[in-house]
Amino acid sequence: MIKLPVALACSLTALITVNPIAGHAQTTPPELNITRFSGPSVTPSPACLAVAPTGEVFVGVDREGSLGRAPGKGSILKLIDQDNDGKMDRHTKFAEVDNPRGIIVMGNQVFVLHTTFSKETGKATGMALVVFEDKDGDGKADGPPQPLIEHLSNSKYIQERGTDHATNGIRMGIDGWIYIAVGDFGFHDATDRSGKKLTMLGGGIVRVRPDGTEMEVFTHGTRNVYDVAIDPYMNVFTRENTNDGGGWNVRFSHHIQSGEYGYPVLFQHFTDEIIPALADLGGGSGTGALYMSEPGWPAKYTDVPMMADWGRSMLYIHRVTPDGPTFTQKEEDFIPLPQITDLDVDGSGRLYLSAWDGAGYSGSDTIGFVVRAVPNNWTYKAFPDLNKASVSELVDLLKSPGAVARLNASQMLLQRGGQEGTAAALKIASDAQLPLYARVAGLYTYAQAAGKDGIAALVELTKDAAMREHALRALADRKGIIAAVPEQPFLDGLKDPSPRVQAAAIVGLGRLGRTDAATALLQTKVPASFTAPVKDVEGPHATPNAAIVLPHLAVRALLELHAVDAVVAALNGSHAPLALWAMRYMHEEKVVNGLIGAYQRSKDQKLKKQILTTLARLYKKEADYDASWWWGTRPDSHGPYYKAVLWAGSPQIEKFLKKEALKVPARMDNFRELDARHRMGIAAFAPIKKEEPVAAKEPKVDLEKIKSKKGQVGKTSIEDVLLAVKQIKGDPAKGKILFANQGCNACHSLTRAEKMKGPFMGQIGSIMNRERIAESILKPNASISQGFATVTITAKGNKTYMGFVTEETAAKVVLRDITGSVYTVNTADILSRKEMKTSMMPEGLANALSFEEFASLVSFLEKQKK
Repeated sequence: MIKLPVALACSLTALITVNPIAGHAQTTPPELNITRFSGPSVTPSPACLAVAPTGEVFVGVDREGSLGRAPGKGSILKLIDQDNDGKMDRHTKFAEVDNPRGIIVMGNQVFVLHTTFSKETGKATGMALVVFEDKDGDGKADGPPQPLIEHLSNSKYIQERGTDHATNGIRMGIDGWIYIAVGDFGFHDATDRSGKKLTMLGGGIVRVRPDGTEMEVFTHGTRNVYDVAIDPYMNVFTRENTNDGGGWNVRFSHHIQSGEYGYPVLFQHFTDEIIPALADLGGGSGTGALYMSEPGWPAKYTDVPMMADWGRSMLYIHRVTPDGPTFTQKEEDFIPLPQITDLDVDGSGRLYLSAWDGAGYSGSDTIGFVVRAVPNNWTYKAFPDLNKASVSELVDLLKSPGAVARLNASQMLLQRGGQEGTAAALKIASDAQLPLYARVAGLYTYAQAAGKDGIAALVELTKDAAMREHALRALADRKGIIAAVPEQPFLDGLKDPSPRVQAAAIVGLGRLGRTDAATALLQTKVPASFTAPVKDVEGPHATPNAAIVLPHLAVRALLELHAVDAVVAALNGSHAPLALWAMRYMHEEKVVNGLIGAYQRSKDQKLKKQILTTLARLYKKEADYDASWWWGTRPDSHGPYYKAVLWAGSPQIEKFLKKEALKVPARMDNFRELDARHRMGIAAFAPIKKEEPVAAKEPKVDLEKIKSKKGQVGKTSIEDVLLAVKQIKGDPAKGKILFANQGCNACHSLTRAEKMKGPFMGQIGSIMNRERIAESILKPNASISQGFATVTITAKGNKTYMGFVTEETAAKVVLRDITGSVYTVNTADILSRKEMKTSMMPEGLANALSFEEFASLVSFLEKQKK
């Protein structure tokens, strides 16, 4: 048993029992008062939370965690602080749901996103967005929920893995839409209440009306986005999850409607085509998000996106600065909280945060808590009961400086209906003396209440420079009425000096669906930054590029308009660059014919080269997604497609490219590069086989033999080893040697230059603290790193493989086994695939080490923060 100094032991005990965010007291903002609101006896494994404007806290408890796959361990709890002292006084079980991932409280309705299970089989059937009601106010849902969207994630992967990359947080904007963070499991045939179906390969943001209709994709191409933050002007921000060493770290993004963000097939080698993230933040694991905009908070802590990072145990603030139609940002540490999962604020300015606190990937019955944070000078001021408020009182709240008050007042006015509230909302929107946030709240309230009858007034508001952007967005917001919306305000918006107005006009023209707008859209200039990354170099997928946003949106609008004739015609003029960009996604024989014809007519060598590139891109297309393939912790990211297939235009493209290549044999290398970049697989362009240099042998280590050795670490309890690591600093230089000697480099890479193997260790110090690194070595099965779970594959020919997946494409799976041997299995040969519950990293690998050696290994890994 390791003995701690008495003073240190006492101070640690005090920290654990008193401080709600133990271990981080030194960095807690001094302007805030933070109290533990509830503990694990009530809120173990809190995956999400939401707060009513009046302060009732709804916590989604998930004792199955992200990797558990059984029903019956999730619930929504309603917590109440009766005396407003920052501690829960009573609670009720509001509803039982599995794997709750997102909650919105609006009046007596509680919207919940959660995993669904079959009562007959006990297996997951997907995810659903549902709404509960509590009309009698007893703190319990009145009955079963009403489904709004069903099948909102891929049941295949939830059954195989759990809910870790499924569909996650939900938040309502002042426009009245519910915005849904879709993880990279994606979904197939998600169905809203009107019967509308959607399929999405990969992650992004989907939105739906509160009645479960009008479901649509808002943005696409993110990885495991967990939640969204929405500002008063409908700017949407996310902090996306890390890519487990595959080259895409945590990213902070500004989501612009219709935008494509590139994951996984465009973000490395086709970054000229995407809207890049605003920052690559290194390792971590983004979770809950909130745009804080409440009075009473210190100015430096309000009007900012607040983003939780579970992996870094920190709530961050992102300082966003306008940059054309988008932003730039600067990240700041804010509130440390062990494995923070979510946050929300009420109408009185009380911020609540939930902590997973080490509950593990499969949840816990005994770990997890919720805290409340308020400014030091905060005093409780009751938020009014909106059910009892008059229309004039609701209108006053619609002008409030608090975003919570404005949103809830807006929804209550809409629920009430009536001409008085509608007219008052328009009056607010039209009042140039009011703050812009109030005018925008009035505009969206009016647009929702008036519907088609409000078009004329919204058109009039487009003449107000301050409101033009928002009026254009509101005019094109609802597909059900756009047939009556005039096109001219949007065409005028294209010429506005404000790039934000131009962006709203471009997106709106795409939504209006009138192909005559294509000519105007094609005039959008393509900047010099529209350049493909050089061969084998990852492009700037997380470098702000305001200049690319407008042409990107114009391309997306042209695709929505299906403007084939317009883009083909534009090949002959000055707008050819944007037309060619749009053609990359138009798998139409008319487009192929147009490209070949333009090539044959043109004498412009630059244009001819661009046409060849476009034809190479069109040679294949993405296979129709049927939910039976695609996902992995490290999906094939070469691009431009994940599962490419030939189509009707492929033979004509192949014939033409071969013919052109033969005309000038010296150019054959150019065609080989085109083939390799776009993975056409045309035999005539296959690279010339060269004698391969002898490759350096990778270390082949028998991990079973290593773990059998006995030493000081192996003879001591895990708890005492962890205490020793706290006291012993260790030598990182010795740790580097041990990393190799213990066989760690057989399964882990330290630099991007190395071939990716198991979980990437080059940034582990920015993801885990010292204690968690030590624990993950000593107890690898407690929290299996993504991509390092043991997979067993049976294949044709009576073959069986066991290992962890190091690479996966639509055509093959590459595994590394416990001895370091590598196997490639053709997807077509796989008969079954099963993920085991144990890590490929066996326990006992550090048993032969002394405390000093183990501390040195941990110190070395702790410094890996690339």
